[in-house]
Amino acid sequence: MRTLFFVLTALAVIGLAFWAYHENYNTQQAIAETEQVQRDISQARQRLGVLKTEWAYLNRPDRLRELADINFDRLGLLPLTPEQFGHIDQVAFPSNEVLPITDPVDVSGMDDVRGVDQ
Repeated sequence: MRTLFFVLTALAVIGLAFWAYHENYNTQQAIAETEQVQRDISQARQRLGVLKTEWAYLNRPDRLRELADINFDRLGLLPLTPEQFGHIDQVAFPSNEVLPITDPVDVSGMDDVRGVDQ
């Protein structure tokens, strides 16, 4: 009986060691994948920063003004004037008309509570 107990204990220890090794391997793999994702996110943020800087550089007002002047014949762009903007009284707001209720539905059952059916 004692030998069977020792054999079962040894098998349990071997099984737990295999499980621990397997879990350690999976954990190391998950950590490596997480680090790779973090590096990818960092690189994407750096690229985004560069793109935002390039966008700001390309949209400088003096550069855009130069491009508009150079391409005036082809584009026909003119400077904005205050007369090109509308007034608030020219904006058509939606009307506040109330729509009629054509098919009412009783959803609360309040008629029974008030004693209408009594």
